[in-house]
Amino acid sequence: MKKQTSSKTTSVPDAPAVLVVHGPNLNLLGSREPNYYGSKTLAEINLALAHRAEAAGVRLEAFQSNHEGALIERVHAARTQGIRYLIINPAAYTHTSIALRDALAGTGIPFVEVHLSNVHAREPFRQRSYFSDLAIGVISGLGSEGYLLALEYLLHRISAE
Repeated sequence: MKKQTSSKTTSVPDAPAVLVVHGPNLNLLGSREPNYYGSKTLAEINLALAHRAEAAGVRLEAFQSNHEGALIERVHAARTQGIRYLIINPAAYTHTSIALRDALAGTGIPFVEVHLSNVHAREPFRQRSYFSDLAIGVISGLGSEGYLLALEYLLHRISAE
């Protein structure tokens, strides 16, 4: 059975919407290689994002899956659900998933790519992203703060629209 996590983190009706997509193994945050990924759990990261989005009057949903197809289907669904922007940490799929890249390109939803660790200071295979050239921005190496910085940027864009 495919395990995936979806959590509606804010419910501001008729508000601009941001979807946060977390890729494989990010459900292990807090215990998985904290020297690279920090000690915050995925639930803590999502809660911080939810609080900030709610304070700005923005609807935010977070979704995590270890399965490529589930991530692709969630990105596809975002197109018809009024999602204005995405924040995505494709995790290991950053370096392997042309299919997820095509899903993001196909929806046309602007997104910020986030990585907890500095992928450019790690193994050579981690230094290639299939997403960066499509992203409106990339944040790498700032730990969980990177998600909040991505959200702040998108909130600024939303308020300027």
